[in-house]
Amino acid sequence: MNETAFRIGGIRPGLRVFISAGAAGIGRTIAEMLIDHGARVHVSDISEEALADFRAAHPDQPASLADVSDEAAMAGVFAAIARDWGGLDALVNNAGIAGPTGGVEEIPVAEFRRCVDVCLTGQFICAHHAVPMLKAAGGGAIVNMSSAAGRFGYAFRTPYASAKWGVIGLTQSLAKELGPHNIRVNAILPGIIEGPRMEGVIAARARQLGISHEEMKARYLERISLRRMTPQADVAAMVTFLLSEMGRNLTGQSFPVDGNVEAL
Repeated sequence: MNETAFRIGGIRPGLRVFISAGAAGIGRTIAEMLIDHGARVHVSDISEEALADFRAAHPDQPASLADVSDEAAMAGVFAAIARDWGGLDALVNNAGIAGPTGGVEEIPVAEFRRCVDVCLTGQFICAHHAVPMLKAAGGGAIVNMSSAAGRFGYAFRTPYASAKWGVIGLTQSLAKELGPHNIRVNAILPGIIEGPRMEGVIAARARQLGISHEEMKARYLERISLRRMTPQADVAAMVTFLLSEMGRNLTGQSFPVDGNVEAL
């Protein structure tokens, strides 16, 4: 892992972790940090190119082509995990899409549904299949990826914000339901994260407002207390912490990793 010098204690050697959308972006950074800490990871992704690159870099870590919103495909992924590993210790619900940018009267209903299907329903599907294995293991942890948009209204990004608010409800509900089974459930709320996905969001909003990309980025940064974007490695470090023994008494919580986003 060349992006960070973070070392977090308490990851059990051989911890079995599934990470959705784990072959690129934040998911890849999470996967590689966990591997560096001794975990075993199984990643899924919808990009064959990203999966090929991940497999080349980590030939001993399984990787599956699957869309989290496709229940049958995900059932197959978790069946493979049960067959190959005999169980699971942790789930990282990382998959998500930016969704459309536009006014409520402009966004097609199909695009709203697609965003919710990936960002929220996909997390439920993964939990549905993972939880029996976590229970059988005697406990474990789930980390759900929400967003700063999960605590603010987000004009012109209604599908994304709606889904990410839903992730908070899913997290708190599952924490209560699964706590007696020694399964911890938390959410992470990234903010303006460095990388191509955020640059795409900024570009879409800049086009809508008729301003430059640079001006739109400056407007975003003005709403962050630390006035800077957050590296992907900072999000990965929080996931690693929550899956470690250091986070053993944390559940039902939502953790912003965003330099304190003040508004969207």
